Amino acid sequence: MGEFIIKMPDVGEGVAEAELVEWHVKAGDPVKEDMVIAAVMTDKATVEIPSPVTGTVIWLGAEIGDKIAVKAPLVRIETSGGEANNQVVEAPPAKAPANALDGPPATLEPEIAPATKTVNVQRPEAPVPAEKPLASPSVRLFARENGVDLRQLKGSGPAGRILREDVEQFIARGDKPSLRPAIEKKTSTEEVKLTGLRRRIAEKMSLSTSRIPHITYVEEVDVTALEELRATMNRDRKPEQPKLTILPFLMRTIVKAVAEQPNVNATFDDERGILTRHGAVHIGIATQTPAGLVVPVVKNAEARGIWECAAELNRLAEAARTGTATRDELGGSTITVSSLGALGGIVSTPVINHPEVAIVGVNKIAVRPAFDGTQFVPRKMMNLSSSFDHRIIDGWDAATFVQRVRVLLETPALIFIEG
Repeated sequence: MGEFIIKMPDVGEGVAEAELVEWHVKAGDPVKEDMVIAAVMTDKATVEIPSPVTGTVIWLGAEIGDKIAVKAPLVRIETSGGEANNQVVEAPPAKAPANALDGPPATLEPEIAPATKTVNVQRPEAPVPAEKPLASPSVRLFARENGVDLRQLKGSGPAGRILREDVEQFIARGDKPSLRPAIEKKTSTEEVKLTGLRRRIAEKMSLSTSRIPHITYVEEVDVTALEELRATMNRDRKPEQPKLTILPFLMRTIVKAVAEQPNVNATFDDERGILTRHGAVHIGIATQTPAGLVVPVVKNAEARGIWECAAELNRLAEAARTGTATRDELGGSTITVSSLGALGGIVSTPVINHPEVAIVGVNKIAVRPAFDGTQFVPRKMMNLSSSFDHRIIDGWDAATFVQRVRVLLETPALIFIEG
């Protein structure tokens, strides 16, 4: 018998530690070589860690939500191949898609190695199901998209791990969860520890709201002409061209507006007191995913036309939703757009993506009566709710920027005029 101590691998990019977001095994579980045993998250990426050996788990070195230093003990596995006892192995992390919150990396906490604890294991003849179903992030996403509760399934993989085909078979059978009475008294409470991406979001929002004095400016925009143009362009588009939403037009509008007010397309280092104005317009698009809010970035929007903006936006949004976006695609924005589409409401107060100084919020389009001088006529109206860092952007400048955006959106031909 031998024992392998698997250490936290170096996930690259100079990262000193990572947060444990998921265990796929527990003490007593059998594992096979290359089987995913855990998932960790850095400030930008979620990485699955495979086992380099076959054996039985006898010790776990951390709990969900713990920060684990690189090269700290992560898992101990007992093997039966006659290897030397206490052999130390650094697990090679599997290549995994980034899954990041908007903006630059958050400051990492001091390096903390997980405390060693002794686990006495009595191995069962058959694997004991974990309280939380064992499944990879991609399988969990597939199950969520199809409304399947993984707790209803029995996995056919190693250690009871639920595979994609298990979910597909469950859907094909048409199994439905048992229904409870429609009305019942509930007295339970549940404490949910914030981990992974949700914890990053909480940290990021706290940073932004605590350090940036926000000013929010709301303006009504008549997008009737823009919607007519968009419908015409979609009708006449080529097969290889993506369907246009309002966002590519807004992106091109922002490019023109910040050219006149460079302070808006900027980042502010409040510790050094330095404002950096960016010639490139890297527009972050806040995108909701099953895991939480991420912000893929359309780089160099100033060098892209409407169709190019739309194509890149579609590609990045799909990558973000499926968890395949890279670190570079999820960082480096100079100004951000936040839109909830049809759920956009009438007014919102978007939170600035630190260290940027401006964010443009898009509210829903609705038909409202507008007076044309002689009568009320139906017009397609949309509000823009935009927030600015009041240390950098005065109220007058914020209003001037938004009014320029409004004029361009209301007269969409101006968006296509160069210069």
